[in-house]
Amino acid sequence: AAAFERRVLRSAAEHHYPRVLLELPDGGARPNAAQFKQLVVTALRELHGEVGAALPVDVLTYEEKTLSAILRVISSGLVKLWSALTLLGFYQNRRCAFRVLQFCLFFLSPNQTSPFLLALSGNSRELVL
Repeated sequence: AAAFERRVLRSAAEHHYPRVLLELPDGGARPNAAQFKQLVVTALRELHGEVGAALPVDVLTYEEKTLSAILRVISSGLVKLWSALTLLGFYQNRRCAFRVLQFCLFFLSPNQTSPFLLALSGNSRELVL
């Protein structure tokens, strides 16, 4: 009989840096950087309670024009952050959706995040060889 062995590989990186996009299909007021951060904390609180809201998440960059941001989250909190953003459906009583985008210097699927901030500096889909 073949033996089954389960192996779980974890990144040694302390933080992950997902690039996220907030979609507001009906237009209207756009959140500023402070409101964007509060929206992220609200999403964490709604899904994971006060423990989720206490998760250290930083907004490293935010572009109000495109509603995109680069977040920094401790690696152990990545799943909580991703799930909270995915399930958030409203901002100021308007429909909204977060999309996690990732463009790296090396090839990853668009749904992955990177533990390396440098990986966010380029877009592998636009790489010319």
